[in-house]
Amino acid sequence: MRTRRGLCYPRLDAAFFSDNRVRKRTHDASADRHFCRKRNKLSPDIKTPTSDLFDSLPDDLVISILSKLGAAASSSSEFINILLTCKRLNSLGLNPIVLSRASLKIFAISARNWTESAHRFLKQCADAGNVEACYTLGMIRFYCLQNRGSGASLMAKAAICSHAPALYSLAVIQFNGSGGSKNDKILRAGVALCARAAFLGHIDALRELGHCLQDGYGVRQNITEGRRFLVQANARELAAVLSSEAGSSVTASRTFLTWNPHPHHRHVTGSACPLLSDFGCNIPAPEAHPASQFLAEWFAARGGSPGDGLRLCSHVGCGRPETRRHEFRRCSVCGAVNYCSRACQALDWKLRHKMDCVPVERWLDDNGDGGADGVVDMMDES
Repeated sequence: MRTRRGLCYPRLDAAFFSDNRVRKRTHDASADRHFCRKRNKLSPDIKTPTSDLFDSLPDDLVISILSKLGAAASSSSEFINILLTCKRLNSLGLNPIVLSRASLKIFAISARNWTESAHRFLKQCADAGNVEACYTLGMIRFYCLQNRGSGASLMAKAAICSHAPALYSLAVIQFNGSGGSKNDKILRAGVALCARAAFLGHIDALRELGHCLQDGYGVRQNITEGRRFLVQANARELAAVLSSEAGSSVTASRTFLTWNPHPHHRHVTGSACPLLSDFGCNIPAPEAHPASQFLAEWFAARGGSPGDGLRLCSHVGCGRPETRRHEFRRCSVCGAVNYCSRACQALDWKLRHKMDCVPVERWLDDNGDGGADGVVDMMDES
């Protein structure tokens, strides 16, 4: 810069400018090379595995994985979250192979969440050959939706595959003539179905068959054999509690196995159910099947009654309603409760009704005997 007095700023040497220019060009070139390396690293033109490896998996392998996940799912929401992961899992998750192996807990649908889409999902699983879906949807259609023919056929489809709860439910239908008139009862068919379910280890079927043999109900009376089936039902109930993984541990389950020196005079409250009270032991009440829980919630949301003067089974773990008036038998002592089967009566007696049936309490005090099996027989049809 030049002024009147001369130069205001000292003149820089030309070598300085030339050196700076060289360094700047060198710096720019190195920066460009670095940027190009970074750009080339991220460029799709470079032959690197940038595609999703999940898309390269064959469908058979994905279906096999989904089948195992569906069989091990602990709830319906867990399985649905898997299907919502991506479009491919959503489409392959509805494959018949996957649906046929879905676990029982996936079908534990709450009655308040029942929708047409849930109905379609159960129907898809039933069409795929899932026996648990056949039984659950059959119970819902038979008792809740009052579609007797379709519900019975679905339960029969599960029973053909040796599904014990379906066999027992069909036996109860035969014992009561459900869906028809009183003359539609076929006791021998009910005993045969009950025996098949008992052979498969169904505890309620064992208990029902034991009472049928003791009373000669639909079969020739054999008190000794009936008592053996009742003891076997209690033993299986105890084994199911000890081997159950639903509890915290086996040690925690054993806390319920308290010795009772006076089994017939001890009142158990809470969740304990003295199914082995004859032998002085108390164990937890059995967990109800998801289909039974659905029935109980369905009718509880409708005022606790199927309507038209019909009644529900008084055992809280059953949920079955009457299909005609006076279908179920009631307690002949108090007349306040009614049951779809003698197995439900025996369970409810030891769980709850033993403390509520006041005339029976007076009878127990007078005789000094438990008489639980005698009370089970004191049922009549109203």
